[in-house]
Amino acid sequence: MASRNDTSSAPGADYEFKPHERPFMPGSPATPEHPLPRRIGYFLIGVLISISAGLANGILVANLPQIQGDLGLTPVEGGWIAAAYSMTNVCTSFVLIKFRQQFGLQRITRVFLIGFVLLTGLQIFVHGFWTEVSVRAAAGVIAAGFSPLGFFYIMQAMPPAARLGGMIMGIGLGQIALPLARFLSPLLLVNGDLQTLYLFEFGLALICFGCVALLRLPPSERAPVFEKLDAVTMTLFAPGIALLTAVLVQGRIVWWTTPWIGYALAASVVLIGAAMLIEHNRANPMLNTRWIASRAIIRFAAIAAVMRVLLSEQGYGSIGLLTLVGMGQDQLVHFYLIVTLASLAGLAVGLYTMTPTDLLRPIVVSIALIGIAAWMDADASNLTRPDNLLLSQAMIAFATILFTGPTMMAGVLRALSKGPSHMVSFSAVFGVSQTIGGLGGTALLGTFQFIRQKFHSHELVQSIVATDPLVVQRLQQLGGAYGRVVGDPVLRQAQGAATLSAQVSREAAILAFNDVFLLIAFLAALAFLWLGGRWLVLRVRGVNPLAADLAALQKMLANR
Repeated sequence: MASRNDTSSAPGADYEFKPHERPFMPGSPATPEHPLPRRIGYFLIGVLISISAGLANGILVANLPQIQGDLGLTPVEGGWIAAAYSMTNVCTSFVLIKFRQQFGLQRITRVFLIGFVLLTGLQIFVHGFWTEVSVRAAAGVIAAGFSPLGFFYIMQAMPPAARLGGMIMGIGLGQIALPLARFLSPLLLVNGDLQTLYLFEFGLALICFGCVALLRLPPSERAPVFEKLDAVTMTLFAPGIALLTAVLVQGRIVWWTTPWIGYALAASVVLIGAAMLIEHNRANPMLNTRWIASRAIIRFAAIAAVMRVLLSEQGYGSIGLLTLVGMGQDQLVHFYLIVTLASLAGLAVGLYTMTPTDLLRPIVVSIALIGIAAWMDADASNLTRPDNLLLSQAMIAFATILFTGPTMMAGVLRALSKGPSHMVSFSAVFGVSQTIGGLGGTALLGTFQFIRQKFHSHELVQSIVATDPLVVQRLQQLGGAYGRVVGDPVLRQAQGAATLSAQVSREAAILAFNDVFLLIAFLAALAFLWLGGRWLVLRVRGVNPLAADLAALQKMLANR
């Protein structure tokens, strides 16, 4: 397919590239040799963009309760705000690959930079439920364009042998942005004004815009890659993913038996299935269903999704527990600083130890760390505080980033070995498995915690007998606390009973969270046996499952 250059005033625009410096595929930047100062500049800008892309969602997740309170929203409306980001992000991430190939990296970069600035500026002046939903949906699109831009910049700073590691670094920094957002949020909200958050995001957008304007990426090549059926596929696939996302987010809020949940789930299956059927019968598909349905890719997607389910231990389990025992964001600054540092350590160790000949080992180690950490957290009580969870949550943060690199590299190598056209399919598989795995993990744990809370509440209530002297004494103590403000002894008794009921509910919820941690430990043990056994068999036999893909990729590079 004929290609043409993406005209630009970027470094190297008027430079005749050597064969090894040309873009590996249309839509990606060329990789000429840069002087050291420029490489440093590329690296710093790449780090800034990668973290900024992650903060777009991280700040929302960290401050969703505050946003709900500020706008006077119900939990259901807050769920729609959270779902809007994922609805657009998961589909845009792989469609943008074709947009960059069709229209050129520089044009797409300018569009997304301007969109980022306008979007963050809009938040400062416009408030309301529908505005917030629209802004967050647009933020999902912007983040999808910003994430690859970040690792493209980092890759420019790397020597040829380490450029894939630069890609992993960019993805990892985007994931570190979530604990970083939780660390920064209390500092930004010291006066309780959400405008500070919006101004912070707007400032980041302006800084990114200025940095990219000062130092642009080298030019890319363009190719006519879009076909008419691509639009049909996306018209079916995108609404299907959006409906599935809505089901996973809202299911545990409105509960799974709500009629529209079933209708939405059925519609999502039909829409996604129809899109895949079209792609399966195309001569030049956007999503290569035969490759996606191969055993290696199904295993890759399953590992990525299972890991996201296990990692919900931190996003839902530990955070929910600490919130339940009364810990607000102000009490968690030190906690999230440790979690952020552990994430950075996971990124550094992952990059240093990662090798294409043994990508399964760090994933097995990550699963083991998650299982041990969940087991450590399973004895929580109403006296549990952030310091009690520091070690376990640092282990999970470390494992979160440690698993990302080898998982990403395995998928990229398998895709590139089949040809650059498979990168769209890989991006779709990786994005869907990560998003659906994360949302599905939260939905699973949230539902399980709710059911177990009801069970423990029933058990505790059954053990409370009004004639028990200890119960009577406790009611008198709780009611006596209101003696100075409630003169009527009957009302004091009723208030004491209400306080006791609230305490029982809290204890039942804590016991339910302990069950969640035990469930995660059990699932991690099963995953460890599966993947650990597979890794051991491969090591004993001396087999590298990526050997054929690496050989094909090396042959492809030699023929450039």
